[in-house]
Amino acid sequence: MKQAIIDIGSNSIRLTLYETEGEHFKTLFREKIMAGLAGYVENRTLSAAGIECACSALLNFQSILQTLKIDHICVFATASLRNISNTGQARSIIRSATGYDVEILSGEEEALLGYTGAMQELHPASGAFLDIGGASTEIVTFHDGTPVDFTSFPIGSLSLYRRCVKKILPGTGSLARLRHTISETIDLDFVNTAPQPLIVGVGGTARAALRMIQYYYGSSETCHSITAEQLDGLCEFLTSGKKAASDLILQLEADRVHTLIPGLLVLQHVFHLFQAQQLIVSKYGVREGYLCERVLKKCH
Repeated sequence: MKQAIIDIGSNSIRLTLYETEGEHFKTLFREKIMAGLAGYVENRTLSAAGIECACSALLNFQSILQTLKIDHICVFATASLRNISNTGQARSIIRSATGYDVEILSGEEEALLGYTGAMQELHPASGAFLDIGGASTEIVTFHDGTPVDFTSFPIGSLSLYRRCVKKILPGTGSLARLRHTISETIDLDFVNTAPQPLIVGVGGTARAALRMIQYYYGSSETCHSITAEQLDGLCEFLTSGKKAASDLILQLEADRVHTLIPGLLVLQHVFHLFQAQQLIVSKYGVREGYLCERVLKKCH
């Protein structure tokens, strides 16, 4: 069976198509639209233009799926629709425009489904799971393959940019605001910060960080891990204000030019909280977790 999953995120809206058999799956293709829905939120309200942007992206994906004759489609939203005051209105307009009944994941559901998805590829016994999204950050600590603590924080790479950065790239003042906001939000009161040498990372920020590290340090594209020293070195370079730093971002991550540094600073903060030594980036995440837990298990 072919199954499509659409994830309405705060920074990007993503479609993944899977071939499934029993409880097993393989990815057929992925598509994304950088909708930046968090940029349409004012006073916790998603504007009409933002809702229209979401509808446009979904109709684009719908056209693709109709061409491929895909009937099994699930659509969910995370902080993009969860953290706004007009969630019901947005869902209703999207349903009228597209026919899709969007499921809203809670922060805890997003965290656990992201963890479940990552564990379909990687199988570490213990560590911390991290997903830095556009408007939220999910953390799960796990031991002996079982989640222990899981939390969702209401900040992400795009919402941090909008709150703390005045220009495209952060200057000295913006960097100070970013670090202060991150440390105030993701703090010791909400996370069991027993040392975790290993972090498993998913999502756009983690993948972008890996690509930057591979280029900056000349490491192999088959290497999917980042050390604490590499991350600190990359953050120091990218926040130096040098033209070479902005050129590198534009060269490798042009569609994340404004959100990359805020996301990396969240990643660096979590590294320091857990005294982590290494990040391993998984190609799977919340969509694969949703597929396994909400689709395949119900079918069998």
